[in-house]
Amino acid sequence: MIRIGFGYDVHRLVEGRKLIIGGVEIPFTKGLLGHSDADVLYHAIADAFLGSLALGDIGQLFPDNDERYRDIDSGLLLQEVYRRVRERGYCLNNLDAVIVAQKPKLLPYISKMRENLAVLLNTAIENISVKATTTEGLGFAGREEGIAAYAVITVKEVLENG
Repeated sequence: MIRIGFGYDVHRLVEGRKLIIGGVEIPFTKGLLGHSDADVLYHAIADAFLGSLALGDIGQLFPDNDERYRDIDSGLLLQEVYRRVRERGYCLNNLDAVIVAQKPKLLPYISKMRENLAVLLNTAIENISVKATTTEGLGFAGREEGIAAYAVITVKEVLENG
């Protein structure tokens, strides 16, 4: 059985924070504001996984009023979400994600993001697609107020005998 999940996340850009997207620290004058490290890509992917099996969302699983998650590496949150997916007998089939940011330019970091995801999700890099786009100056991303990410995931049932 194949199931599909969709995820979306957005965080405000602010001064005084590191910019971490897809587990990569990106040199920039601003970073993303959030309770965790605010990795917008990992959050969108985690929500897509949770949605694929109707398991709620990351806000329910890792509430922003719980100090255990303050400044936590979002890779750890994504690993916990994927553990729950595996526990229910599913694994990643493929992932397609888009990061929406006017600046900085993300192309130099995409391959490392894909590598990080392949390792975190124990899958071949060919199963991971990450793209970046601008909004041509429109909306909050275009005004450089924030960065968003969208993710679509398919998961497949793991068969007992292979």
